[in-house]
Amino acid sequence: MLRRLGAVQLDTISVLARSHELVPYARLGAVGRPAVEAAYWTPGHSFEYWSHAACVLPIEDWPLFAFRRRAHRERGYRWHRLEDTGTALTAVRERLAAEGPLTATELGGAKRGGPWWDWSQTKIAVEWLLDVGEVVCRERRGWKRVYELADRAVPGELFHDDLDDESCVRKLVSRAGRALGVATVADLADQHRLSNASVAKALPHTDLVPVAVDGWSEPAWADPAALREPPRGRHRTTLLSPFDSLIWDRRRTERIFGMAHRLEAYTPKEKRIHGYFAMPVLAGGHLVARVDPARERGGVLIARRVGFEGTSAAARRSAPAVAAALREAAGWVAAERIRVERVVPATAAPALVEALGEATEFAPEAGGS
Repeated sequence: MLRRLGAVQLDTISVLARSHELVPYARLGAVGRPAVEAAYWTPGHSFEYWSHAACVLPIEDWPLFAFRRRAHRERGYRWHRLEDTGTALTAVRERLAAEGPLTATELGGAKRGGPWWDWSQTKIAVEWLLDVGEVVCRERRGWKRVYELADRAVPGELFHDDLDDESCVRKLVSRAGRALGVATVADLADQHRLSNASVAKALPHTDLVPVAVDGWSEPAWADPAALREPPRGRHRTTLLSPFDSLIWDRRRTERIFGMAHRLEAYTPKEKRIHGYFAMPVLAGGHLVARVDPARERGGVLIARRVGFEGTSAAARRSAPAVAAALREAAGWVAAERIRVERVVPATAAPALVEALGEATEFAPEAGGS
């Protein structure tokens, strides 16, 4: 799955689970979370680096981010500057060489004692070494990055495969095209946070094919394999993380699915429309609703708000699919009951509650998002 998608975004927010666990759940079903973590972090499988954001990436893509590592090195810093560059960097290198993989806490502490961005010199040093490729994160332990010297963590043939910038971008654009199937220049650029200009320059040197898409105002490019393969004709019915690569590009999501979706976790509560971590519901290849979920002790999955797309009639037709997505999610997180607190439009509530069946509580008095 990781190789097919090319990148899986990491994020601190955990509602039903962390986003990098929700992504395989959406595609593969109720795979156990320990199995997901083990698959990501098995030595030699993957590494974490800056792609679309902080992402888990296939280990064979290590050479493709050499252009970004060089750019960081040329700039000389990322977010923080070291007060005493030589001392901190030397200390981190020596500790990792002597003791093997360590977290920032084990290296001497991640913070000075203030807010989260008030990093210690040790944390600044090890993150800088990560940015420029001397250090690799190939595991998270208790959500903390585990740092290891790159020449130990990356297989030798990949570690020494130092591609020039144009080759890096060209290969990343090709990978993005395979992951997306069909995409505009801006779509391809967003996949790994490249510039539109660099993508446009690289495209003629990839195997992506120029195509026109009905309803799209911009030219598009398609993966030849996607054009050759007939549509599968089957789709998952599932909840999607807002950080899932299927929908992380909001402009593309609106263009393909007709849903204007925004993460509202950082929006003041009184200004939220759909909820803190509203998860679109994928059914039949369409986004039919949004669910703002939560978990409660005692084995309860809460749907704080279920907002259907389209008309009241369309909402009632989508109710069984949304109910199926909620039931599967409840089973995955070992919730024995489901409580629905708000349904929009309200006329769809009876159909949703009926489709959910027993072990469901409809509590509209609990309020919404």
